[in-house]
Amino acid sequence: MNKARVLLKPFSFTSGLTRATTFFSSVSQLPDKIEMDPSGSERYCYDPVLRWNPEVEEYFNKAYGPDHFSRISKALTRPSSYSCIRVNTVKTTSDAVIEKLTKILNDSEDGLKLVQSDGSSPVVKCQIPGLEYVVFVNGSGPHRIEYDTGLESAPKEVLVSRKCAEAVLRGAQVYVPGVLACTAHVEKGDAVAVCVAMEQPGDEGDWSVNMTRGTTLQGLPTDPFYCERSGLYIGMGTTMLSRAGMFRVPHGVAVDLSNRVFRLPSLHNVLEGEIFLQNLPSIVAAHALDPQKGERILDMCAAPGGKTTAVAILMNDEGEIVAADRSHNKVLDVQKLAAEMGLTCITTCKLDALKSVRLPGTLNDSTTLVSGENSVSMTSHSELSSSKEMASDASKRSEADKLFEEKASTEQLNGGDNVSQADIRKNKGRLKNGRGRTQCQGGRAGKSLGFPPNSFDRVLLDAPCSALGLRPRLFAGLETVISLRNHGRYQRKMLDQAVQLVRVGGILVYSTCTINPSENEAVVRYALDKYRFLSLAPQHPRIGGPGLVGRCEFPDGYIEEWLKPGEEEMVQKFDPSSELDTIGFFIAKFIVGSKD
Repeated sequence: MNKARVLLKPFSFTSGLTRATTFFSSVSQLPDKIEMDPSGSERYCYDPVLRWNPEVEEYFNKAYGPDHFSRISKALTRPSSYSCIRVNTVKTTSDAVIEKLTKILNDSEDGLKLVQSDGSSPVVKCQIPGLEYVVFVNGSGPHRIEYDTGLESAPKEVLVSRKCAEAVLRGAQVYVPGVLACTAHVEKGDAVAVCVAMEQPGDEGDWSVNMTRGTTLQGLPTDPFYCERSGLYIGMGTTMLSRAGMFRVPHGVAVDLSNRVFRLPSLHNVLEGEIFLQNLPSIVAAHALDPQKGERILDMCAAPGGKTTAVAILMNDEGEIVAADRSHNKVLDVQKLAAEMGLTCITTCKLDALKSVRLPGTLNDSTTLVSGENSVSMTSHSELSSSKEMASDASKRSEADKLFEEKASTEQLNGGDNVSQADIRKNKGRLKNGRGRTQCQGGRAGKSLGFPPNSFDRVLLDAPCSALGLRPRLFAGLETVISLRNHGRYQRKMLDQAVQLVRVGGILVYSTCTINPSENEAVVRYALDKYRFLSLAPQHPRIGGPGLVGRCEFPDGYIEEWLKPGEEEMVQKFDPSSELDTIGFFIAKFIVGSKD
């Protein structure tokens, strides 16, 4: 029996004892299974089956029930039927953005003019109280694609990687690096069907595509993965390059995919600084933190900066947000986004979340925070000194690099043997590619040694996770029961750090983008059992569903405890198969009591 998937549909749901009001408007019902093409062939369609490790599938069946987990798995293989946009209210308004986006979509030349069946605009404002600055852009799909229309034989094909296909399903074009194989004699301007090369299990339990890039497809059952490609066709398009060009040039559009199974607008580089493309649950996580003007807030795993900037906007850019990440380049990304959005209350630092609490013996050591606006060192004189030392070190490294380049070039020309072949290759890379992001002028990430306990009013821990809630997802075979447990152990260590950094009376929000209970309910159970001064707090707005109650006993005897009765309504669990049509996501909010 087909189940309607609803986009921006008026709906209501229960939150504790309260019935929510109508949130969305503008209905678009989508069939659960794509229709086959008129020829009746089941090959040329999009009906993927997400393959899991058998033990993982058994675990999720216990957690959700077989029928429910089957619906979740199917939903994960498809993109959300709308794009969610957060408006930067520091620079503009929702109404202004809606007007601009409507014009952009109407003027687009890529075949994505999105008009709903009732003739209304596809760009609408969110009706959830408190989220009026969120805008939805309605997509459509799955669509019936007639792959053999006007063709005397089977269509020519372009085979793309799984990651490329997942991007295409979200609205991207087919770019050259994503093309793995192609039918022989494809010329520029040819009509081609685009299909996906999925990882296949190997003899030793590994997964791989096991295909040489540039393989020629014959359109015969002897082709690589001929049977496996059945049901994995994502659209029909026109080649922008010949077959030879696709495997010769390093970048560019390979196929202009004008006829897609799912039609979602590509909003890349659209209204930069005014909007930010972000999943709805991520926006809700920032609201759950409930930041107030003038507070000091820590975002422990901040990159790429979506939640950081969302929190800053909720504070009206008044206060201090410390955005930390262990990756230098990711810290630079946060700086760039903050500057692009005109937010000045965000400072950044390079810091491993597992080392967030500064040890007593290092309390006098310097910590450098870098403003996303002007990249200058913040706060104390010792930090300014640290900044000068870093700049001096960078200058010395730059001079050393120049000397090395000159020496290596000279010795290479003279046939000298003082430089190894590896050094010569590295040198050539430097000359060809220029300095890396770490060495680029103006790009600097201050390094932190951590913060003293009780340093922040609120802490957001959007923990690195298995990401099993992200969609569209076409592959999930790598995760095992052990790896899922290990994710949870890693997150507990980060939570141990976060708890120490929140002052008494403060707020800690923990979130993940996974459906894995080991990383969600089990982590909450751990926190509540270990830290008796923590208690779950209500979240506003509450639009997600309840968490899982109970426990799970594994064949090896390991017992995983989840939530207790009454706690399930205090968390938010976003189900990809629900009418909200979001990614899988989890949010828990704790209030910190007296730590004595």
